[in-house]
Amino acid sequence: MSYLVIATESAAAAAAELAGIRSTLDAASAAAAGPTTSIAVSAQDEVSVAIAELFGAHGRHYQAISDQAAAFHSRFVQTLAVAGDAYAAAEAANASPLQTFGQEVLNAVNAPTRLLLGRALIANGANGAPGTGQNGGVGGLLFGNGGTGGSGSVGVDGGTGGAAGLFGNGGAGGAGGAGGRGGAGGASGLLWGNGGAGGTGGIAGPNGLGGAGGFGANGGFLGNGGAGGAGGTGAAGGDGGMGGLLWGNGAAGGTGGFGAAGGGTGGAGGNGGAARALIGNGGLGGAGGIGGFGGEIGSMGGGTGGSGGSGGAGGVLWGDGGAGGTGGLGGSGHAGVNPTLAPPATPAANGQDNIGNPGLAGGDGSNGLAVGQAGGHGGSAGSVTDLNGAAVALAGGKGGNGGPGAPAGAGGGGGVATGLTATGGAGGAGGAGGTGGAGGAGGDGGSANATNGGAFAGNGGAGGAGGTGAPGGPGGAGGLVVNGDQSNTAGDGGAGGVGGSGANNAGIGGTGGVGGAGGRAGLLGGNGGAGGFGGAGGSGGVGAAGAAGGGGGLGGDVVSTIGAAGDGGRGGDGGTGGTGGTGGAGAAGGAGGAGGLLGYSGSAGQGGVGGTGGAGGTGGNGGIGGNPGNSPQGMGNAGVAGNGGAGGAGGAGGTGAANSAGDGAAGLQGAPGLFGATP
Repeated sequence: MSYLVIATESAAAAAAELAGIRSTLDAASAAAAGPTTSIAVSAQDEVSVAIAELFGAHGRHYQAISDQAAAFHSRFVQTLAVAGDAYAAAEAANASPLQTFGQEVLNAVNAPTRLLLGRALIANGANGAPGTGQNGGVGGLLFGNGGTGGSGSVGVDGGTGGAAGLFGNGGAGGAGGAGGRGGAGGASGLLWGNGGAGGTGGIAGPNGLGGAGGFGANGGFLGNGGAGGAGGTGAAGGDGGMGGLLWGNGAAGGTGGFGAAGGGTGGAGGNGGAARALIGNGGLGGAGGIGGFGGEIGSMGGGTGGSGGSGGAGGVLWGDGGAGGTGGLGGSGHAGVNPTLAPPATPAANGQDNIGNPGLAGGDGSNGLAVGQAGGHGGSAGSVTDLNGAAVALAGGKGGNGGPGAPAGAGGGGGVATGLTATGGAGGAGGAGGTGGAGGAGGDGGSANATNGGAFAGNGGAGGAGGTGAPGGPGGAGGLVVNGDQSNTAGDGGAGGVGGSGANNAGIGGTGGVGGAGGRAGLLGGNGGAGGFGGAGGSGGVGAAGAAGGGGGLGGDVVSTIGAAGDGGRGGDGGTGGTGGTGGAGAAGGAGGAGGLLGYSGSAGQGGVGGTGGAGGTGGNGGIGGNPGNSPQGMGNAGVAGNGGAGGAGGAGGTGAANSAGDGAAGLQGAPGLFGATP
């Protein structure tokens, strides 16, 4: 007997598409009817009339054929639609009694056990609802698989997989919510079936910890154990289930979770399940989780990799032991971080001004004490008048030292000389900028003013050197010459401060995880499991970049008609880049499992190699040279640009474990900084 099976939905769709094609053809035929059946005569001669009549006859013949094709098309579409509807009706009429009959028979079989024991005889267990952590339902007493456990919500463990009856597989455990553990696998059928796999542990929850993977369930008399679930963030993987009592293999352990960011330790791999029967192989140990990456300052080092799980033991008489799990890779260290600059505070008090008090020097500015506090400006000196000789003005007060990262005070102005041949007092030199944090700006040189005689302006103070990772301070401007008719000299700009070196706080790479031990073989025959490989050390962090040098100070100007302008200050050199972090140490491999009487022992695992050292930090860029001063006799010399800082040294490679490929490679030298620009 032959059978015909069609898809009623496809037949209905095809009929609708064919109807659309018919509508398109009808529209095209109607559009072509006029131009093809009523052709105008091109001329009034007999030949033109005959040609027009010939083509018109062809057009009318085409229209007749089109009408016949449209009628056939319409009948075909109608037949296809009716056939599809008839088949659908017949299918519905025939299928419903069969389905109802089968379900009624199954309900009749399950009714006695449901009434007496509350459990079906033949049925699969219901799955737990997602997000609830509900346990999976149990399978039928005779036949049926356990239901899958429901996944958990935040902080809720995954549900346990449902147990099977005499014949069937246990249900898988549900995945844990954030911070929750994975559910355990459901028990296998008592006579035959595999244990359920454990659920995956949840990612890190509100407490920062992930959930452990669920344990795999053991096999029945005949069956394999269920695999252990993978661990969540930083948590261990679940152990694999053991094989059946009569026959079956142990299951693999779950993989450990990744370590949390900030140097968290990777989770340990789950242990492989043992083969409980006389004959069977042990399960593989789970791999350890990778260590977390280094975090910010205080937890810069990478996390330690998780240990690999041990392999499961082989059968009592015969069977290979499971191989140990590979240790996790150590996490990479965090890149070096330069300290944050402190905001400036209120400037310290200025020195005493003594303008109008002949013979008194300007007072010193107060030193900055708080972080970021500017030093006070030096006070102005009083003027001195001497008609019979050289008048020497007293120096202005010294600028106060800046606090950490603060600019120093400007030097005091030179005293005004009013004698016939007196020389104006030299302007006080600007105070040097403070060191630490950002280098302080050098003080401006004092201006000089002479009525008769030469005037010599003070030089700008040097910028302070930058602290760790902070830029050097700019040099102070040279002093200004206002008057003077002999040997006038404007002050030179101060040199820019050296940029601070990059911080040497790059994180060390994490240590690799230890490889798991191989499982023992059966007493009579079988090979021991190989030990797991030790995890490689993590890479060291990149060194912090050096800071830029300070710009040179502006050369002083000469306002009078005689005198040389000041030169621009030299730009500060860039700071040296920070040293890269040291690579992490490799971990030892696991021990091999013992072989049976007729087998071989497992080989020991290879040790992990050391991690690669971090690259050195980039050197800071050189400071810009100062602009020259101006005078009627020409400009001064531009300041020389600062040199770029040297790149930081690469970090040392990590130490390799015994029986490994060796130590890690050293990090690369950092790139040097760029030279500063010259005006």
